[in-house]
Parts: sequence; structure tokens; C-alpha cells
Amino acid sequence: MSTDTTQKPSVLFVCVHNAGRSQMAAAFLSSLSQGAIEVRSAGSQPAEKINPAAVEAMAEVGIDMSAEVPKVLTTEAVKDSDVVITMGCGDECPFFPGKRYEDWVLEDPAGKGVESVRPIRDEIRGRIEDLIASLAPAAK
Repeated sequence: MSTDTTQKPSVLFVCVHNAGRSQMAAAFLSSLSQGAIEVRSAGSQPAEKINPAAVEAMAEVGIDMSAEVPKVLTTEAVKDSDVVITMGCGDECPFFPGKRYEDWVLEDPAGKGVESVRPIRDEIRGRIEDLIASLAPAAK
């Protein structure tokens, strides 16, 4: 039995394809929280690969997502997370009482060029900064 009472909060980002929005959000949270928050991402219908425009947009701000792969959403991932942030997957995400759920309405970057993905990336970054502040106000 662990006596560690400083368990870090965990966040799960869910979108349909887990190829753009949720991957960018997870990458920003991992980078900006500097490991203080456990990060997961998944999709209700994962794509075959990450959106190349999302990879390029993140590389522009110094975050490498090129090795990431879309993952399928599992009930366990939801159970194991303190905060579940959905991005357009609607009712496909399992619901468990006691979890913090947020639905972020963001434009889907699928099929868009990097010019169109940049504003989505920047909006996600702002939301991630707010999320970090709400989860770990002492870590700022």
C-alpha cells in the first residue's frame, strides 16, 4: 500500500479521431505542466495516424508530436482519470460519477492546412494554461 499522498492529477482528452485536437491538448499539457499532471488522450474512432498539420503546428511552438499515434478510448482510461475533457465525441464517452467533465468546443483540424490549425492550436494552449491553473494553483 502506497503512502504517497501527493498523487498527481490525471487528465484524459477525448475526441473522435485522436489525431488533432486531443493530441495537441495532451502535448501542451505534458509540456506546460512539466510532468506535474498525468496526461492521456484517446479517440472514440481513432484515425490511422496523427494529423500532419497538427504535428507541424506544434513543431512551430517547439513541441514534437511526430511519434504520437491515435489510441482507442477505453473505459479504464476514463476510470483512471480525474478530469475528462471531450472535444466533439458527444455521448460516446463513458460517464462516471465523481469525475470532472468538460466539453471543449473546438474546430476540428482534420483535412485543414497548418494555417488553419494554428488558431486551433493557440486556443487549445490558452485552455490548457487555464486547466493547469485550476488543477495546480501552487505549481504556477
